[in-house]
Amino acid sequence: MQDDVRPIGVFDSGLGGLTVARAIASGLPHESITYLGDTKRCPYGPRDQSEVRRFVAQVGAWLNGRDVKAVVIACNTATAAALDLLQVALPVPVIGVVEPGARAAVRATRTRRVGVLATQGTVRSGSYEAAIHALDAGVRVFSHPAPRFVELVEGLLIGGEHLHEDWMANPEIFDTPPIRNIAREETEALADMGIDTVVLGCTHFPLLARPIRAVLGDDVRIVSSAEETCRELRESLEYRGDLAPDDQVPDYRFATTSDDITSFAVAGNFIFGHALESIERVDLDRVEPLPDYRNTDAGA
Repeated sequence: MQDDVRPIGVFDSGLGGLTVARAIASGLPHESITYLGDTKRCPYGPRDQSEVRRFVAQVGAWLNGRDVKAVVIACNTATAAALDLLQVALPVPVIGVVEPGARAAVRATRTRRVGVLATQGTVRSGSYEAAIHALDAGVRVFSHPAPRFVELVEGLLIGGEHLHEDWMANPEIFDTPPIRNIAREETEALADMGIDTVVLGCTHFPLLARPIRAVLGDDVRIVSSAEETCRELRESLEYRGDLAPDDQVPDYRFATTSDDITSFAVAGNFIFGHALESIERVDLDRVEPLPDYRNTDAGA
């Protein structure tokens, strides 16, 4: 088996994807990671799918230039809109977060009634319904958009309060009365659906798991795709003989499209659990996007 020391590329519309990067760093501790947060254009959720596909094509081209050995789309909206684009255009495995999240939900549910909290774009795509029904056609899926959650989380992170703490060790950080009120407004439509499992269909949402649970009740299982995505990534790398050697010291590199690198570094450290020591500012408008096979076929 041949070792591969190249990094894993991970990207998101902003900071939320660092929850997935953290799971990868924990589950695959010898793997290097190159992470890009498109924070300048965050959130992706309200945008048209064609615009999101163009953004993903630019991000994919940038990561391809960093010689990554696999790409993880740590963004549900981008996965729903453009997983196929990157899988066709890139020469390496590309893993999204929708199918792993769906798989975890199907395993968790006992009543076969699953809720999905996601961005508008992910809900409109129907990607979770399709992924869950591909695994178990008998599961009833209730999808609900929570459009305010991404901007809420990004705003709290950029605001800087509590960023010296560890959000996983202290989940009460994002469980204040005002946040609970927003969580109730965004989530209560699912409370009367009889669900026993809810998928957090956005990588920002795990930071709000506690107030979401307060609305839905302690008996509702909350599923995040991060650990399942890491498991799928491990299996893919292992099958190809691309796992890093056990003696490799991982190299974590980060990039943002935001002009405020300092805020990205502070908030990123809070989510990732390690200092973001190597941060690059990227202008994706200067990056030639990967070809979108849909456009190529249409113009042929």
